[in-house]
Amino acid sequence: MHQRILLRARKGPFDVVTAEETYERDWIGKNSGNLVFSHAAHKLLATSAAEITPSRFRADPRDADEINEKYDVFVIPLANAFRHDYANRLMSMTRLIERLKIPVVVLGVGAQTDVDGDLEYLRPIDEPVKAFCRAVLDRSHSIGVRGEISETYLRTLGFSAVEQIGCPSMFLHGDSFRVEKAKATLGTEDRLAFVISPYVRALAPIVRHHHERYPNLRYLAQGLYTLGTLLYGDAPNLRGKTDDMPIHTSHPLFVEDKVRMFVDPWPWMEYLSGFDFAFGTRIHGTITALVSGTPGYLLAHDSRTLELARYFDIPHRLMRDAPADVDAAQLYEEADYTALNEGHKERFARITAFLAKHDLGLSFADGDSAARFDMQVRQTAYPEAVRPASAYTTDELLARMQWLRDENRTLQQKLKAHRAQPLREQVKQAVGGRVRRMLSR
Repeated sequence: MHQRILLRARKGPFDVVTAEETYERDWIGKNSGNLVFSHAAHKLLATSAAEITPSRFRADPRDADEINEKYDVFVIPLANAFRHDYANRLMSMTRLIERLKIPVVVLGVGAQTDVDGDLEYLRPIDEPVKAFCRAVLDRSHSIGVRGEISETYLRTLGFSAVEQIGCPSMFLHGDSFRVEKAKATLGTEDRLAFVISPYVRALAPIVRHHHERYPNLRYLAQGLYTLGTLLYGDAPNLRGKTDDMPIHTSHPLFVEDKVRMFVDPWPWMEYLSGFDFAFGTRIHGTITALVSGTPGYLLAHDSRTLELARYFDIPHRLMRDAPADVDAAQLYEEADYTALNEGHKERFARITAFLAKHDLGLSFADGDSAARFDMQVRQTAYPEAVRPASAYTTDELLARMQWLRDENRTLQQKLKAHRAQPLREQVKQAVGGRVRRMLSR
C-alpha cells in the first residue's frame, strides 16, 4: 500500500545545496548533526511503497488541513527537544499536531539536563512537554525516546507509553554494523578526528595538547556559526580576537588548514572513514565516525550525549572526569567495542518492532530498497568539505563573493517589489494569526 510520509527534516537526503546557501538559509538546522539522524530516518522508511517529503522544519498549525489531506503519517525524528531553549518551538509543534487527524510518530526524542540526570532542572518545561506528549499519544501507540534518562523523565510526568529506541543515525546500515580497531595502539602520526563542541570550555587544554602532539589532527566542525567563519571569516566585531577554543580564524587549527565541515552526511562519512580514531563531545560527530567504520569515543558533557552513549554502548567518559592532559592514545587503548557490536542486532530489532507497531515499513525488509537508497547516494554529487578561507585560491574566493553579490541583488529586488505593494498586502505578509484572519474577511 502506498504510504505518503511527511518527515520532519530540514532537507531531504538528495537535496544538494551549496555551502554558501546552506549557511544563508540554515539548511542544517544550526547543526549538521541534525542531518545525520533525519537522513538515517529517511533511509529506514524508504520502502518501495513510501513517498517521503521533508517538512523543512515548518510547524505552522495553519498547514494542518493540507497535511491531513496530502499525507498518511507525520514522522518526527527529534534530538534533545525537551530542553529549556526549545520550549517555544515544541509548543508550536504541539499546536500543529493537535490539529492533525493522521498518525504522528516520534523517533528518538530526548531530554537535556546534566549528566546526573537532574530532573528538577527540567521542571520549568514540564507543561510544554506534557502537552506535546499528550498530543502525540492521541495519535500514536507510544513515544520513542533516546535513552533511559528521557524515559524516566516522561514517566515522572505520568506517561507510560514510552519506548527506548536510541537514535536512527546508528541504524544507517541496518543490523550489519561492526567497529574494529585497525591497530593495537594509536601513534602521534595517525589521523585523528576531533569532534568539538566549541561551547564546552573545559576542552580548551585538550585541544591545545592534541594540536601540539598530533600533526594529522583535524577538527570536524558541525555548527552553523563555524560554517560562517569558514566561509567568510570572523564577524566584523570579532576580527583580531583570539581564543583557546577554535572559534576564530586566528586559532592555529584555522591558520594551519586543519578545520573541515560538511553540509551533508555522506561525504562527511566518506572523509571520516579514512581516520584512525575520532573523539570529542559531539554525539553525532562520534556516531558519524562509528557508522563510517572509524573507532569513536565520546566525552559526555550532558544527559543527551550520555544516554545515547549508554544505550548504544559507545565507549565514553564523563567530560568532568577527563583530566586536562587526557590523551587520545589513552582513550583509544581503553575503548572496547564488544558490547556495541554484539548488542546492535537486538537494538535494531527493537526499533524495527517500534516502526512495525506504528505501521511504518522498513527499507531493509523491503527487497533492495536500502541498497537502492545507497546507490542514489553514490550517484549524487554533494558539496566537498568547507575549509578555512586561507586554503582557497583567489578565484575560488572571488566566486564566493560573486555568489554573495548575486544573493544580495536578489534580496534587493524582492525588497523593492515588497515596498511597491499596497500597504494592505505588506501587512498581510508581515503578520499572522488573528490579524491575518481579520484582514482576510
